[in-house]
Formats: sequence, structure tokens, C-alpha cells
Amino acid sequence: MDPMEAIKATFFQECDELLGDLEAGLLTLETGDGDSETVNAVFRAVHSVKGGAGAFGLEPLVRFAHVFETTMDMVRSGALAPDPDVIKVLLRAADHLADHVSVAKGNDTPLSGEEGLVAELEALSSGGGVAAAAPAPAPAAPVVMDEPDFGFSPMMISLDDGPVDAPAGVPDWRVCFTPKDVMYRNANDALPLMRELSRLGPVVVECDIDQVPHLDALDPLGAYLTWTVTLTAPDVTRERIVDVFEFVDGDCLFSVEPVEAAPSEVSFVMPDLEPLIPTAPDEPEPVAAAAPAPVAAPAAAAATAAAAADAPAAEGRTSEAAAPTIRVDLDRVDRLIDLVGELVINQAMLAQRVMESGVARSSNIALGLDDLEQLTREIQDSVMAIRAQPVKSVFQRMPRLAREVAAMTGKRVRLVTEGEGTEVDKTVIERLAEPLTHMLRNSIDHGLETPEERRAVGKPEEGVVKLAAMHRSGRIVIEISDDGKGINRERVRDIAIKRGLIEADASLSDEEIDNLIFAPGFSTAATISDVSGRGVGMDVVKRSIQALGGRITIVSKPGVGSTFTLSLPLTLAVLDGMVVTVGEQTLVVPITAIVETLQPKPGDIQALGPEGFVLSVRGVYVPMIDVAEAMGWTDSASTGTGVTLLVESGVGGLAALTVDAIQGQRQVVIKSLELNYQQVDGIAAATILGDGRVALILDVDAIISLRKRAAPQPSPQLAIAS
Repeated sequence: MDPMEAIKATFFQECDELLGDLEAGLLTLETGDGDSETVNAVFRAVHSVKGGAGAFGLEPLVRFAHVFETTMDMVRSGALAPDPDVIKVLLRAADHLADHVSVAKGNDTPLSGEEGLVAELEALSSGGGVAAAAPAPAPAAPVVMDEPDFGFSPMMISLDDGPVDAPAGVPDWRVCFTPKDVMYRNANDALPLMRELSRLGPVVVECDIDQVPHLDALDPLGAYLTWTVTLTAPDVTRERIVDVFEFVDGDCLFSVEPVEAAPSEVSFVMPDLEPLIPTAPDEPEPVAAAAPAPVAAPAAAAATAAAAADAPAAEGRTSEAAAPTIRVDLDRVDRLIDLVGELVINQAMLAQRVMESGVARSSNIALGLDDLEQLTREIQDSVMAIRAQPVKSVFQRMPRLAREVAAMTGKRVRLVTEGEGTEVDKTVIERLAEPLTHMLRNSIDHGLETPEERRAVGKPEEGVVKLAAMHRSGRIVIEISDDGKGINRERVRDIAIKRGLIEADASLSDEEIDNLIFAPGFSTAATISDVSGRGVGMDVVKRSIQALGGRITIVSKPGVGSTFTLSLPLTLAVLDGMVVTVGEQTLVVPITAIVETLQPKPGDIQALGPEGFVLSVRGVYVPMIDVAEAMGWTDSASTGTGVTLLVESGVGGLAALTVDAIQGQRQVVIKSLELNYQQVDGIAAATILGDGRVALILDVDAIISLRKRAAPQPSPQLAIAS
């Protein structure tokens, strides 16, 4: 890859993070919980995007970010209050900035309504409040920099929105700027900074080359130049000029001082390059022409420190250095994960063969294998931690979606997010975006009432949708809840009958009626719109979650609201499981689903109906499920033989699974069954055991669901025995 393209790719990755921080900060301000540091963080996010875009010549992005930044500077200085109307405009500006970044990446993202949005931002920054849309001024033509004739074409630098003329006799600013070596190593350059200063007003730029050595002694990685910029900007504060250098803060020395001169046009004074040319030994060395003295480092540093101390942007900054990080291509991490998986399999195979050879557990070989197993587990945990990422990357896309759907449906919505720092495997995160998008749209469109409907039933006009993530029992749980009207079960049932999904006389529980919304083609929308009505969405959600080895449940109360709960594995690579024998098959039951193992007594098992059985566990009766019968490997359920696993399910609470024997606990590598074979009811995935055989990983939730569907009627609620 071209080095500049690699740097640009890194810039776009940083843009995604900055845009997420930008939106999060604006949403915090919208709730009234923000402070000056929140405002500064929002300003810095816009400023950083603009600074990076300028380095790559992304002028449309720079122009819009400049207008956005100017408005945020008014908020930061206290001249513009972040009231709800202002925040709405800033949120739309954040969305439009994200669209600009998407276009810069090469995506076919429509950029509409920019003129009106720019007019609103300019009206806010000028103190005129939220204004109606107005055409934005056309960009200025490129400015030709004046320079001596060195035998090549004049330098052309685009200063799109920098003014060319300025009134004479007004106070100016003189900026002395000396880059350090590290500034260039960090892929920064002086030219974008000069261009940024020119947007504040007319400038004259002089370059001091007095410290540049002869070419034969020049270090190509060194920094020798000092720039002196005279800026005519009577309405610009020192703090605003200092902010231009925030992107290279610490990588340069600079000072900002007022002067009494007024350049009439943008110009560029080229230095005399003759002293840089090595002279022949027999020629006298020319005397360098007089040049402005270089900026003294202590003075420049002191001026910078003083200016930074006065700048509002410096509020809340700490001297703590950020933890060093590196960016690694995901394919390399995936390859490492695969190798660790093979290491786990080979370690299990080696342990199996040593055990079969009859080596004593106290022997050096056996003890060495125990150490190898512990080391393998630590390596696996460390590698999985590399892939673990917070769900924030998915959650931060949702506020914009919520605003768009609310605008299309005419509803008022407040999105609340919790647990954004909850970590999960990157593969799971990447495949969460689509189902969460469908579910959020569904909650707003179908769950929430209109402001008029909410007012009529005594609810606030603004509906609340909550998106929360948490760790629970070795899994990640994501809840999408709303305070809307709940599921209209009568309407759902009628639609299901009309579409032939159920019989007219079918006896269904509330849970079974709620789950009808996951049927393919099912929709309760009266008309087809941009939001819903085509019968695709919730069935896609269910398939996507199941493909991740997860499950989805619904709890809905009419008039109160609904909660959709997604339960997903933390990783799709490895799991700790209990290896059991069922008939002639070897299965793996995830440890996270097992509460305890039991050897029930005959008196603990009670018949329920002609074929069902329940198990008494400390005074509580739980249904018994023979795994062999549920999988279709036998015709009748066993009672009292084998071992019972007490498991907890998100779809059916506690249940007792009957198996023939337990082989032991083992860490196994997950292999997709769908990709290598086909989907099997009751089976989540497959793995390779230490003896090389393939074992199936049981899907506890699916087994319980299969049992419930096979029952002639819903099982009665069993109370605690007295």
C-alpha cells in the first residue's frame, strides 16, 4: 500500500472515533449534564477532523468543518448558549460532517442540504439565532502566491475561504513557528497550518532558512525552518490563533504577538536558496544574506505556555500521557486466534494420549502437561483480550438513527445508552449492527406512541428508548426497551391467522403470541413506509442472533412498554464446556449454562402427565428433559438413570437435562456447523476433541424450546412445594 494511503486510512479510523466522541458530547449537552470540558471535547473533535482533512487536501470537508468549528468556538467562549434549538442544529451538523467523511472515504453518500445547514451555523455564530436556510457563499478562487522567479512555475495553493483584502492600519498578529523533528515524523506539515491561518485573515508568510546546513550535511529527517506569519485579523483573539496549532501541540515551538502592520494581500516570501548549494573547493564560500533571527526556543515556549494558559481549550487537560497503542491488521489477529485454537486442540490431544498410556498423575510428564494446559489457557485468554472491544462502536451509531426515525415518524424520542464499555469479541460486534438497527427502528415505529397519543394517556410527549449492555453468566446481554404501548397481542394474532401462520382456534400463550413477530414476512404496519411495512426486519434479527449462537426474548406489558433481550456468547472462538455422553454421541454443554450436576434419587422425580417428568430440587420442581429423546436418538425418556445437569435458560428458566455420563470439563475450540455441514436443531456448533473425534456443542436454549414446542400444551406453572 502507498504510505500516504496507509496514513489516510489511519486518519479515517481516527475520524470514526472522533465522530463518535463528537456525537456523544453533543448528546450529553442535550441532556443538560455537560460542562466546559464536554464543550471543549466537542470542539477538539471537530478541530481534529478539520486539521487532518487539511493535511490530505479534503477541501469540501475542511470548509464545512471550519463553519462547524466556528459555531462551536462561540459555544466554547460562552457567546452562544447550548440550548435545545442550538443542539439540534449542531447534531445535524455532526451528521453532515460524518457524511463528508464518508464521501472522503470514497463512499457514495448523498450530501444534501448543506447550504441551508451552513446558513444556520453562520447565523448562530453571528449571534442571530437559528435561521432559515439560505444559499452558502461560493468558494473563493485559488490564490496565486507571489514568489521570485527560480525558473519554474509559480506555486499554486488553494485558500478557499481566506479573504484576500483587508483594511489598512488595523492591529495585526505576528506568529513565529518552529517545527520540531517529531512533527514531521507524525505526518504533519507546516503548509496546512499556514493555510489555516490564512482563513482567519490576510497573511504574509516569511521562511527563515538561517539554520539550514549545506546539502551535504543536511539530515533529511531534521527540521531547520522557522516561519514568521503576519496576520491581519482584528476580530480574532490570541486564543483562536493558538487553537490552529493544537493539532501539533508539543511538536513545535511558536509564539503569538500583536504588531502594528497590515498586509494588503496574501503573499509568500520565498527565501534565498543560494546559501544551501555546496560550493566547489576552489571557490570562496559566499556570505549568507542577512535573515531574521530564528525564534528563541525558551521565549517561544514561554509564549506558547502563556497563550495555552489563557485558552479555554486548555481547561480540563491533564499531563498524563495516554497509554501507547498500535494498530494491527485484523487478519493478523484472526490468524493468531486460529493458531491458538490449534494449540488448544493439540494440547488436548497430547493430554488424552498421555492419559491413555497409563502415565501416573504424579509423574514429571503429567505435571509438565498440567503446566502446558495452564500456559495454553493464559495465552488463549490474552489473545481473546486483544479481540475484545467495547460495544460503544455499535452503540454510537444509534443516536443518529434514532433521530432520523423519529423525524420520519413524527415522534419525540430520547435514546438512553448504558454499558457502552462492555467488551465482547470483535466478530460479535461486527454482526450486531444490523439486528440492533432493525430493533431500534421497530421500537420507535411500533413501540412508541405519537406525542398526541402519549399526552392523551398521561405520558410525557417524549418517548424513551433504552439501549443497555452488560455481562451476565459468561455471556453479553443487550436490552432494547421502550416505554411505549407494548405489543397489541390481539392484532398480532389476527394478522398471524390471516397470513396462515397459525390456526384460528390455536391456543397460544402471551409469550408465543409475542414471538409471532419474528415470523418471516410478518408486519403490523398498516402501510408501507420508509421505516417499516414490508415484513422484513424482526425475522432478520432472529436469524442474525441465532447465527451468533445467541437467543432473543420478549417481555411486553400493554400500555407500559416492551423489552427485547439479546443474549450472546462473549466470543465465537473458544468456550469452557462439560463433555458428556448421550447414547453413542459425545456432546459438549457450555459451562455458563450449567448451575450444578445432580445424581437424583428416585423419590425426587415425579411424573407430570402421560410422558412428562419433573425433578424436585430443594423444594422447587423443574421440568426434566432427556437429551437423547429431545434430539430424536431414542423414543422414550429415561428416568433415574445417568446424570442430571441443572441448567438455566433465558427462554425457560431452570431445567434438568438427563445425560448418560460426564467425561469431564474441557476448553474447546468452536467450529461452525453451518459453514461445514448444515444447521441442526438443538446444536449450536461443533468442536474437535483430544482424540480427534468431532463433538457437537449443545444449544441449551434450543433444546428447552424444542421440548416446549413438542409438549401438547404449555406446561403449568409449578409453585414451590410447601
